[in-house]
Amino acid sequence: MRLDVMRWNAPEAPDEEALRRELLDEGFEVFRWRDEAGSEYDQHAHAHDESLWIVEGEMHFGAGGHEVVLRPGDRLMLPRGTVHTARAGADGVTYLIGERA
Repeated sequence: MRLDVMRWNAPEAPDEEALRRELLDEGFEVFRWRDEAGSEYDQHAHAHDESLWIVEGEMHFGAGGHEVVLRPGDRLMLPRGTVHTARAGADGVTYLIGERA
């Protein structure tokens, strides 16, 4: 399983409300989450499609032997059933989670 990452390429910092609106427009239920530095999630999967959009800090995701680091503005798409791990970076991470049945 390969992680589907969309990197932030704009020169300005991401606008949290604009990211939220885009997720809502795509049919996701959206909520904001914060993990403190070093917080870890062991291997797990979700029964729904999920999209995570980093607002501040960084997050490390692993799946299928691959790891990616997400930074502000980067977005990760996790189709339902994707087994993955996650770990917050050294300064913690704030992100939007979109869930869609």
